[in-house]
Amino acid sequence: MILSMTGYGKSSAQYLDKVIGVEIKSLNGKSSDIRMRIPNNIKEKEIILRKQIIKSALRGKFDFTLKIGSELGGEEYSLNKDLFKKYASEIKSLQEDLGGLEGDLLQAVMRIPNVVGASEGELDDEEWKVIERVTEEALQMLHNFRKQEGNVLRDDLEKRVKSIHQKLIEVEPMEVARITALRERMQKNLDQYMKEENVDKNRFEQEVLFYLEKLDITEEKVRLAQHCEYFLNTLNNEDTEKGKKLAFISQEIGREINTLGAKAQQSDIQQLVVSMKDELEKIKEQLANII
Repeated sequence: MILSMTGYGKSSAQYLDKVIGVEIKSLNGKSSDIRMRIPNNIKEKEIILRKQIIKSALRGKFDFTLKIGSELGGEEYSLNKDLFKKYASEIKSLQEDLGGLEGDLLQAVMRIPNVVGASEGELDDEEWKVIERVTEEALQMLHNFRKQEGNVLRDDLEKRVKSIHQKLIEVEPMEVARITALRERMQKNLDQYMKEENVDKNRFEQEVLFYLEKLDITEEKVRLAQHCEYFLNTLNNEDTEKGKKLAFISQEIGREINTLGAKAQQSDIQQLVVSMKDELEKIKEQLANII
């Protein structure tokens, strides 16, 4: 199963005269990073909520929002009367000291932080159970979203790895022509720079074989085919977290493709290698968004 790191989930429920809503968004990230916006009276439960998110959503960059509003819509607000009186008295005193400083005293005090705020009572056990349930429902929606996105990513990755393997198969019929061309080129250079009678035929053949052996791509082809098969097997197994493992396998695929291109010394094969590299770059881009 493939899970995308990008996703969205939300859920809500009614508790007494309140509406409890949870919204969670996720983006790709190398580790778990959670930004939380929750009411002040829920702060004591923040660690529990973080653990709940990590356990369910595993890895990614998360934006978690918990809102508790009235059944009629919006949040309930309350006035901190003691704080209001304190600020009003100090501002009025300041006005007198400065000689009648003009301004709307009421509006000025109302804009001061904590004078007017969301009405937050004590968190009781039943309300907390509702918050946990709503959070779990939102996380389940997030999981379903990620799974759908993951299926799209899996199909694309599978297609691209199979494309690399197909291009590897296309290299096979070019091998004979490649070896022949290398031999002819070496013979031509030899004929051009050295006199025929001064050449030791046996030594020349040994050097040709040694040179061709260094340029042999059999091992690279075998390993590349194995890495592609390993990638597909890992892609389709039941593990949930496989993004990092697939990234490591793609690095090995890239290493064999690069060696294949360096040894090829044949334009048709090198064109196939360029196409393989193009597919691999797209694979790496997609892997950055997989858990």
